[in-house]
Amino acid sequence: GLLSIIQRLKGSPGQELRIVLLGLDNAGKTTLLKRLASEEVSTVTPTQGFNIKSVHSHGFKLNVWDIGGQRSIRPYWRKYLGSTDLLIYVIDSADQKRFEETGQELAELTEEESLTGVPLLVFANKQDLVTAAPAAEIAEGLSLHTYRDREWQIQACSALSGEGVQDGMNWISSQIMNRKK
Repeated sequence: GLLSIIQRLKGSPGQELRIVLLGLDNAGKTTLLKRLASEEVSTVTPTQGFNIKSVHSHGFKLNVWDIGGQRSIRPYWRKYLGSTDLLIYVIDSADQKRFEETGQELAELTEEESLTGVPLLVFANKQDLVTAAPAAEIAEGLSLHTYRDREWQIQACSALSGEGVQDGMNWISSQIMNRKK
């Protein structure tokens, strides 16, 4: 599970990995974070501010910052980006009327100097809903193929059921291992 991923992410004891988890409100960020922490996901309330989950095991510490996505909070996202090892951006695949808005927010984030070269994992969440757009269509709409300054991956998932989440975490593990070489 998560602890084996942490061990693969960091090869020497005492190191920390900082992951920032962003996306518009109601994209499923907190549900995803609870899923990663093996917590109950049936009752999740909207994040007012931020959540941090730290997991300690065998000298490893994985810090995941889940920052609220309400319009009033988004200007503060930039304050949390320093020393980020990886950016996870969550999109509600079924909320197609907000694709332009979420794409604009992601584009602005990736232009931040503190995120230069930081790998990007986009979780195309809520794939369990019949109205969900496929991950490939979302990637095209976000113009992810134009991102040349970083490694990126889009992963279809359902934070509620857990489907696809482990695949995304495996990609994160491979990115951190590649950066250490």
